[in-house]
Amino acid sequence: MKAISGRLERQIQFLIEIDKTKQVFRKTKLFDKFRFENAAEHAWHLGLMAMVLGEYANEKIDLAKVIKMVLIHDIVEIDAGDTIVYDTKSRTEAQEKESLAAERIFSILPENQKKTFIALWKEFEERKSPEAKFAAAIDRFEPILQNRLTDYYTWKAHGISYAQLQVRNKHIQDGSKVIWEVVQEIFSEAKEKGEIKDE
Repeated sequence: MKAISGRLERQIQFLIEIDKTKQVFRKTKLFDKFRFENAAEHAWHLGLMAMVLGEYANEKIDLAKVIKMVLIHDIVEIDAGDTIVYDTKSRTEAQEKESLAAERIFSILPENQKKTFIALWKEFEERKSPEAKFAAAIDRFEPILQNRLTDYYTWKAHGISYAQLQVRNKHIQDGSKVIWEVVQEIFSEAKEKGEIKDE
């Protein structure tokens, strides 16, 4: 198409590439238990969670920046796949794969947009800014809600213990103490019902 400039062509190629997130299935099921969630659905849900729950962030946040972070943070799973957060060995290995994926996928974009996207992705991963802390909090909250509404499917399937839930999700409180309180209730409920191991 003659109307497409080099810049626009790269942007369109990027948009075509990220369609692949619709085929990256996560370890958690949809709230209705019908099937596993894909990475694109996860990103969409997080964007809306940010809009709805932003008032519960511990610090003042730039909501638009949070939405940008949650929309792009799992694009790297096109190459790296989804790794359950409770598998610490695999998560360490996945980090290197995700860095390579970020470089490859975001390099499809024009240089200035590539830099912006990689900076946002790194900021999310580092969890230092108020926006990144809150984005990371809701990123963990969504699968916790999914587990509660699917009879703790993923936690039981992978033998996740109460102790693991506490350790791998404690950073939620850095982004939102209110959400962390809700999460604690969900964890306690699962333990009291005998749905997860105590150790």
